[in-house]
Amino acid sequence: MNLKKILLSSLAILAIGTTISCKSKGDKEKKVETATKPNVVVIYLDDLGYGDVSAYGGKGLETPNIDKLAAGGVQFTNGYASSATCTPSRYALLTGVYPWKNKDARILPGTAPLLISTTQKTLPKMFKSQGYDTGIVGKWHLGLGDGHTDWNQHISPGPNEVGFQSSYIMAATQDRVPTVYIENGDVVGLDPKDPIEVNYKENFEGQPTGVDNPEMLKMMWHHGHNSSIVNGIPRIGYMKGGEAAKWKDEDMADHFLAKAKAYLKEHKNNPFFLYYAMQQPHVPRTPHPRFVGKSGLGPRGDVILEADWVIGEFIKSLEEEGLLENTLIVLSSDNGPVLNDGYNDGADETLEKHDPKGGLRGGKYSLYEAGTRVPFITYWKGHIQPKVSDALVCQMDLLASLATLVGTEETTTDSQDILEALLGTSDVGRESLVLEANTKTALRKGDWLMIPPYKGAKVNELVNIELGNSKDFQLFNLKEDVSQQNNLAESKPEILKDMIASFEAIRGKNYGNVKELELK
Repeated sequence: MNLKKILLSSLAILAIGTTISCKSKGDKEKKVETATKPNVVVIYLDDLGYGDVSAYGGKGLETPNIDKLAAGGVQFTNGYASSATCTPSRYALLTGVYPWKNKDARILPGTAPLLISTTQKTLPKMFKSQGYDTGIVGKWHLGLGDGHTDWNQHISPGPNEVGFQSSYIMAATQDRVPTVYIENGDVVGLDPKDPIEVNYKENFEGQPTGVDNPEMLKMMWHHGHNSSIVNGIPRIGYMKGGEAAKWKDEDMADHFLAKAKAYLKEHKNNPFFLYYAMQQPHVPRTPHPRFVGKSGLGPRGDVILEADWVIGEFIKSLEEEGLLENTLIVLSSDNGPVLNDGYNDGADETLEKHDPKGGLRGGKYSLYEAGTRVPFITYWKGHIQPKVSDALVCQMDLLASLATLVGTEETTTDSQDILEALLGTSDVGRESLVLEANTKTALRKGDWLMIPPYKGAKVNELVNIELGNSKDFQLFNLKEDVSQQNNLAESKPEILKDMIASFEAIRGKNYGNVKELELK
């Protein structure tokens, strides 16, 4: 470990040292310094846009509990997920590895095998090696088993085999089957007399679907989400059986919150790492009745309010358990926003003044900024001084950075130690970052973003989002043009040449639809 890391580790531990009194053999009272490593909680939202948080300038929607974290911690204006879709971003967060290095790191079906190798370095493994308890509550979507999962038996490998000692998850997403909770590899509440069957290619005989039985729907599908019906909602994929184990969508936020709060109570006497992966505001948007209509922006707005309330309740539990001042909280989102993402829930018709993109271009699935630039906040009461930071930071860097925090060294080829930026003691983050959307990649470096030429549609018509594809290079100065309206590729040839060289040094020369790129 180098001197910098030793100093940072020592400072982090000393900052949270507590003094206790004890008596020596001579009955003389003396003070003994004891150090307790900080708890770490990652709160990860799903499809929350840069402009969906009022602290980031979002209008028409108030998120007071997230705002409190931003006001009391470091609010990053250049905070990124690695990718513009969920599975790749989650892979990068937990492994510290660029997802485009794994050909299977793309949006997965609920029957996909485990994406993370059980031999890989991971964030929970790092914490576990330092004596931490490790847990996950919420969305997983990184595959389970070997691809031939029997949902009626113990499911392995999964979160527990990549470092989590405790796991309470949904297998994939709320809109995909199987629609059941899984605790430490076992389906919760499963009746052996009603076994679960799952298939992503063919329906089971006699099972209703969104296509054939629209009269059964309480939420109408728009595209893709028209297979098995669960709780009146058509899903992606087909499922049969497991009736007693199926979740109730409207209770999901409360259900995961209860599990996260229980985790705090059970593990408060030992340092812990909790990955709290919330499902909002991903589709299907099913707010609890007490939030229905509260936002004035339809179900999407309602579930964002619900998520903010959940975060507030979780923070209260940290306070009640006496944990808040010894817990570093990292809050972010797996990718940018999308409105109509498969259901006709009115999300694109009720925006009024609200802009989920926060003035950025693109959205989920896009190489433009709104695809990967997301809310990113670090909060540690009494230890982080409030500030707004322009440092370039990425979720992929949590592995190396948090390893330094707890006094070890755990790096990958891609995770960088930016702990000082995360703690707000430095304004220097990454120099550059390769961003990904549907396996296509772009480069953020300094104030610049370069998108290489890619074939493909310019707009995903189903979700009405610009994807960033163009036959020409695209180059934007994000400091002067954050909405990316002025392509400077032709007028700034030297900068473009430097960006291409930097990009190819990381990515290689063959990628996407482009080979041996050369500046014309």
